Amino acid sequence: MPPAPITNRSKPNSVALETTLLVHGIPRDVVHDVATQLFDAVASAGAHPTLVGVVAGKPTVGMTSEELQSMLREASVEKVNRANLGVAMARGRWGATTVSTTIELSHAAGVEVFATGGIGGVHRDYATHLDISADLGAIAAHPVAVVTSGCKNILDVRATREALETLGVPVVGYKTDTFPAFYQRSSGIAIDASFDSEHELAAFIKFELARSGRGVVVCNPIPTDAEIPLDTWNTWLSTAFGRVSGRGRDSTPALLAAVHEVSAGATVTANIALARSNTEIAGRIAASMRRT
Repeated sequence: MPPAPITNRSKPNSVALETTLLVHGIPRDVVHDVATQLFDAVASAGAHPTLVGVVAGKPTVGMTSEELQSMLREASVEKVNRANLGVAMARGRWGATTVSTTIELSHAAGVEVFATGGIGGVHRDYATHLDISADLGAIAAHPVAVVTSGCKNILDVRATREALETLGVPVVGYKTDTFPAFYQRSSGIAIDASFDSEHELAAFIKFELARSGRGVVVCNPIPTDAEIPLDTWNTWLSTAFGRVSGRGRDSTPALLAAVHEVSAGATVTANIALARSNTEIAGRIAASMRRT
């Protein structure tokens, strides 16, 4: 079966960026400013920022600013993962791509580097309620390097790291030797290798993507000055858990919204800081891969 038709405006040194962060992850009044920061971070590193989304049913790798503005004007924009991508396409809907769908569409367009804030993973209490993000399967299925600050520790961080190991996904660090926990620079959990040189890291990624046909997780911890102390985070999270009930696709966004409220916006500020850092590193990796 031929691949799903997509609008592909990517370039050889593209860095994919997801639309879910912009449409669902931050307040609307700062979207334009944050998008500009992310695009500039990639471009200043010598790479090409490439926004991924579903534009009126059409998967698009390299959305224009006009298409992003049109998406933001829509009354309802669905979060599109690997399971409901086809539904959004068939019904002509606008969709903000999650990590899993951004990876899938990036690979279809030939984009090898993707920057995000944090990947999804294994949810807590998975032994009694199986809830595992599609992100992990997408990383294992597509040769795309994912630059991330680990996974949010509303998840089971250790189980997420173990799941990546089981799926055969290399987890490496840029100037870190432990798996980050999103708002915290380290979870204390070991990774497979650490790289201090962008050139060496880019060379490894290029080799590994071609060798294995799987993705690579590149860990880049949140900047030191944006880190949220673990005790503070746990207090906010405990309060937020008390305000949110239920499980399923909408539970994580609801919980994160509750944490944002409890923290008086501090988590959103931290989220933007780590996303900007990840896009910059991804841009430098993509530019170095192009030269390698």
